[in-house]
This record gives sequence, C-alpha cells and structure tokens, in this order.
Amino acid sequence: MSIQVNRLADPTVRAFVAAVNSHDKAAFDALLAPGATMADDGTDRDVADWADREIFSSNGHMDVDSESDGGRVLTVSYRNDTWGEMRTKWYFTVEGERITRFETGQA
Repeated sequence: MSIQVNRLADPTVRAFVAAVNSHDKAAFDALLAPGATMADDGTDRDVADWADREIFSSNGHMDVDSESDGGRVLTVSYRNDTWGEMRTKWYFTVEGERITRFETGQA
C-alpha cells in the first residue's frame, strides 16, 4: 500500500513528489537549488534533460511505498510511458527548502 503524498515526512520531498505526479514543471524547477545535480542508476545526468525525458514528456508518476531517513529516502513504484513501471529508490539531499541533489535507480 502506498503512502499518500500529503503524508510524506519531509516537506521538500513531499513537494517534489507532488510536482512530479501533477506534471508541474515550474514547481519541480522551483524546488531545485541552483546547480542541483542528479544521478540515475549511478550515472550523473543533466537534471533538465533527464526530467524532461523521464518525467514530463513521458507522464512520470511516483507511488511511494516506503520512506526512511526523515523522508529523504523513498522506495517508489515509478512509472512512465517509456519504461512502464519499476521499483525504484530515491535519495534526496535537501538544504533549506531546496533540493541540491537527488539520486534514483532500480531498487
């Protein structure tokens, strides 16, 4: 059973999941600190290019299965039109109210 987005512990991560699920690119971009970085399956990627391809142009959606580390580590059933559904792990580094780095990959 997934965790409702509004019940996620970390408010910045909660806003990130909400932005992904509502396909709100402006809200997503506003959550990222200047110079934010990310990695997918251990390889650093360009955040803007990756987000456009894996989230916004492919209808990405996160169903959070579990959270740890105060809500900054999520296990997610992630799906998009390109890859279908897969179990993924997400790690967030948050400074203030902005994400400076996130990492994702298959769980």
